[in-house]
Amino acid sequence: MIPDSSFISSEDVPGPTKEEIRCLIICKSKVSSNDTVVDIGCGTGGLTVEFAKRAQIVYAVDKNIDALQITQKNLQKHNLTNKAHLLHKNALKALRDIEDIDILMIGGSGGDLSLIIEKGYKKLKKDGRIIITSILLETPTEALKTLQNLDMSIEVVNVSISKGQIMDRGTMMFANNPITIITAQK
Repeated sequence: MIPDSSFISSEDVPGPTKEEIRCLIICKSKVSSNDTVVDIGCGTGGLTVEFAKRAQIVYAVDKNIDALQITQKNLQKHNLTNKAHLLHKNALKALRDIEDIDILMIGGSGGDLSLIIEKGYKKLKKDGRIIITSILLETPTEALKTLQNLDMSIEVVNVSISKGQIMDRGTMMFANNPITIITAQK
């Protein structure tokens, strides 16, 4: 995994997804060198870069042009520009133009989560996976209902990560936001 400090970031764009979370997502995704990955709501591109290191091709989708510019810089920094296509579109329009997805990663939905899941499901190959991350409580509820209606095999993990900072008297732990990771297989 690439350390968090190796990513270019911005206060105006979410990310990168923390290293420990990226590690879990990559593991749960079972990404292979033959896979086509779509990263919806790519933010600064932390997951796009990690997937690009392992997949055949990654489509990084974000409606925020600033996010895509930072993702592009992170791909360049890690010599992975040839493994990714950046799409400045909303998720539903982007999915219309992409065929045969192995992994659909949803990190942001702009309020269209159920529609994105349903449209992405139609593009998934046999045994394809959908991964959804959420810091909001309501997102997993909506995602689970939609995935259950699609009769997918589902796993839900809620993760709380704390990092230690060495102080004079000892190590103080600082908590990151808990995150829910939902993985589903077709």
